[in-house]
Amino acid sequence: MRVFIIAGEPSGDKLGAALIDGLKTLVPDVQFDGIGGARMIEAGLKSLFPMEEISIMGISEILSQYRHLKRRISETAETIIGSNPDVLITIDLPEFSLRVAKQVKAQSHVRCVHYVAPTVWAWRSGRAAKMARHIDQVLALFPFEPPYMQAAGMRCDFVGHPVVTDLQASAQEAQAFRAEHGLGDAPMALVLPGSRRGEVTRLAPIFGQALAPVMHARPDLRVVIPAAAPVEDLVRESVKDWPNAPLVIRSEDKPAKRAAFKAADVALAASGTVSLELAAAGTPMVIAYDMNWLSRQIIGRMLKVDTVTLVNLVSETRAVPEFIGADCVPARIADGLLDLLDNPTLQHDAMTLTMERLGQGGEAPGLRAARAVLDGLSEGRTRH
Repeated sequence: MRVFIIAGEPSGDKLGAALIDGLKTLVPDVQFDGIGGARMIEAGLKSLFPMEEISIMGISEILSQYRHLKRRISETAETIIGSNPDVLITIDLPEFSLRVAKQVKAQSHVRCVHYVAPTVWAWRSGRAAKMARHIDQVLALFPFEPPYMQAAGMRCDFVGHPVVTDLQASAQEAQAFRAEHGLGDAPMALVLPGSRRGEVTRLAPIFGQALAPVMHARPDLRVVIPAAAPVEDLVRESVKDWPNAPLVIRSEDKPAKRAAFKAADVALAASGTVSLELAAAGTPMVIAYDMNWLSRQIIGRMLKVDTVTLVNLVSETRAVPEFIGADCVPARIADGLLDLLDNPTLQHDAMTLTMERLGQGGEAPGLRAARAVLDGLSEGRTRH
């Protein structure tokens, strides 16, 4: 069996490596070509070129490197068509992946599978119909996504979310973290203002203002901030005047980050998949996010859901308070944090249900994804 698999960013590389391992478990004689990072290469992928060449975020970056990307898209599609694998699996990164799949479908009968469904349930529902022109099957991370993809004419399998396999710190490791940094038994708030410079620039001042009344009410509160390497200096500069000397740790120090998540009493976080990481650690949270004025106006009009917090969506509750756009106001965020500090168990059931619905305790997502790919291949051959 020959598989061509494409990932273009670290999260996709993680998904791809788990899927490769799953396929190797089920089909011992399998060969992998494609594009991927260190994890996928270690798992057995022969990468056509370095994954970093297509790890491009944002419209301005895409435009500035358009010619190079277009050349790589054509090169990748030609390689796939020439090698005629049993299946093409593209992982997220639709700007690149779906353009490759489009060219492949136009000139071959290679089965195309896309891993990570677009958020059509939240906005831009037309994306599903466009995908269906050249994607045969979608592997979904969330249990509520298949109906949207199926309605557009694609097979869609919910395979579980990788957060359920993430290693969690023990209570002893959390206590050791507290002891190492002199936190003792003081209440601790984890603050996560995002991993991109624009997010930190917008959110850090708002988060700092929100924490001021919380610290006034809880003078012993300690703040810990995991910062990603690209924004670490910006985070340190942004929080240097916050009271009680916040502790900034590096997100890349995985044991420290896991221990901090476990040790925290509450968290204030930017919107995103971090809410699932917090739920996995059992850390109650307040979610807040804002964007530039134009993006807020456009996205606000297009949004089809009344919450963007994944824990709320998966658990079908509204247990996690969120302050998005015009509601991302320090006073409201502060009230949410204080209420959570007073009632830390309010989100317990929603977080537990979220993890269960994402596949915790069941077969690993990588293996489930592999089974779905093989079943889809078998189904496709039967039809033809």
